[in-house]
Amino acid sequence: MQIRDLPYPDPGDPDVRSGPRFLIWLGRNQIRGQLKAMSWGLLHQCALAGLPLAVGFAVQAVVDRSGGRLALAGGLIAVLGVLISVGDTMLHRTAVTNWITAAARIQQLLARKTAELGSALTRRVAAGEVVAVSTGDVEKIGWFVEALSRFVAAAAALVIICVGLVLYLPSLGVLVALAMPVLALAVLPLLPRATRRADLQREKAGKATELASDTVAGLRVLRGIGGEELFLGRYRQASQEVRKAAVRSARMWSLISAIQVLLPGVLLIALVTYGATLARDGKIDVGQLVTVYSAATLLLYPLRHFEEIAMAYSFSRPSAQRAVRVLSLNRVARPSTLDTAPAGDLYDPVTGLMAPEGLFTAVVCGDPDEAGRLADRLGGHAQPEVARDGAVESGTADQEVPSVLLGGVPLDELELGAARTAVLVQDKDPVLLSGTLRELLDVPSSGRVTAGDALSAAQCDDVLSALAHASVDSDGDPMNTRITERGRSLSGGQRQRLALARSLVTDPEALVLDEPTSAVDSHTEARVAAGIKALRKDRTTVAFASSPLLLDLADRVALVHRGTVVAVGTHRELLHGEPLYRAVVTRETDDEIPAPPGGDEAVHPIDTHEEIEERA
Repeated sequence: MQIRDLPYPDPGDPDVRSGPRFLIWLGRNQIRGQLKAMSWGLLHQCALAGLPLAVGFAVQAVVDRSGGRLALAGGLIAVLGVLISVGDTMLHRTAVTNWITAAARIQQLLARKTAELGSALTRRVAAGEVVAVSTGDVEKIGWFVEALSRFVAAAAALVIICVGLVLYLPSLGVLVALAMPVLALAVLPLLPRATRRADLQREKAGKATELASDTVAGLRVLRGIGGEELFLGRYRQASQEVRKAAVRSARMWSLISAIQVLLPGVLLIALVTYGATLARDGKIDVGQLVTVYSAATLLLYPLRHFEEIAMAYSFSRPSAQRAVRVLSLNRVARPSTLDTAPAGDLYDPVTGLMAPEGLFTAVVCGDPDEAGRLADRLGGHAQPEVARDGAVESGTADQEVPSVLLGGVPLDELELGAARTAVLVQDKDPVLLSGTLRELLDVPSSGRVTAGDALSAAQCDDVLSALAHASVDSDGDPMNTRITERGRSLSGGQRQRLALARSLVTDPEALVLDEPTSAVDSHTEARVAAGIKALRKDRTTVAFASSPLLLDLADRVALVHRGTVVAVGTHRELLHGEPLYRAVVTRETDDEIPAPPGGDEAVHPIDTHEEIEERA
């Protein structure tokens, strides 16, 4: 794979059983690039190793006053110089190619996983962890992939050179050959401690980054309560802990580097002392001493690759483990032969929630987290969901969780693209991408709903007016005004309504909205609810909400208590006849909320699937 051929047509199915297994899988999938880099590395290293032989040959020619052998030595040095130049250039080229293609493969895998899980991804792993994997961790893993081939080439060159020295001059070659394994493995006992310190540094740096992100995100609130200095003090403390951890880690790595310099120096001193004694006694020639000394000196270059590969592995292993945590998340799906979205009622067999086709159904949950999980289920996202500590939140490995049905067809039996087209879930906190408003609303859609209709239904008139005056480059057209990253230049209510307009433009078979009007005032909320109902006429819509203004406009309201639908009716019916519903909607405290008749296990009568069909 060359850089010009990226992206990969198929990045493959990674081995996500562990971080080291993922690294092995990554290297195995780039075996051709690794072999190329290793070949060029061997050429480069062996050409370097040939220089001492040529230099020694030239020195001996000068001692013997042989002009012919001196010219031959000069020609050999010139040839070796060309080989060194070519080998080094091509080694760098192939190694960097391995780095970039490995990073591209990982980022494609992450992008595919993000598209597969959708909004459920950030509920199962922290968003900051996903960003860390796709940026810094990708670079560290790529470093290991790039360094691996150079390390193998260096190790092979060490063996070849040591064998050559033993055959060339046994009296000194044996000394060098015995010393090389000691020099290469001397730092091995220090690596576990250095790795632990590096891991601790990255952990503390991650916590400091997370604290900084949370502080920036909540800066407006912090200023309102006067808490800037408190959080600034916490960040200062966290940053000092990062500094101390970084210093401790650097001390260990500096010790390793010092050993890598000290021991080879001791070897060279011993080699020169012993070799000079042999040359004085006439047992070896001066040229032979120069050859062996020069070869031993050049051996220090491939020895550095042992330290580099140790550092690269210690940094890439936790990075690979974080990548595995993200890539191991799966959307539970069965083999599918369906590639088109069915039509019909949206039904969740776990909670008993039914959203009849063509109706506006509101869902009331006393627990916002429960509402978010149920919204994810209605969108066909992965179940069971696994918590960050590895505990299973819903379902187990041995107990299959039934899939949500659309028109009687399980969503996990649909092809992923068809499932996403059929049911769209808008999060409680949707994200706006940077770009113009026209680009924001340019999303895959049925074509039935125009951008103007969606903006009107979402009550975005004031947003359009603000955008029209926000930029002089848009010629007064709000559709050409750029929206900053995540819509930070807009208020929370404006961002929420623009995200709602984007969802309405998509016009899916079933639209699931999680608190779509939580950030707007009551007057706007009533108009937004009416706009949704009018625009989504004859289309299935589910809205998780607890606002009476929205609930009163719904065709059907379902009350979910502890994971089960316990009552169904209109807002007014439930308000007058269902104490638990009235308690949730009127914001009563936990002490004031009545228990369902018959205890927690009792449920209120709800409409069956057949009764709903008869009523429709």
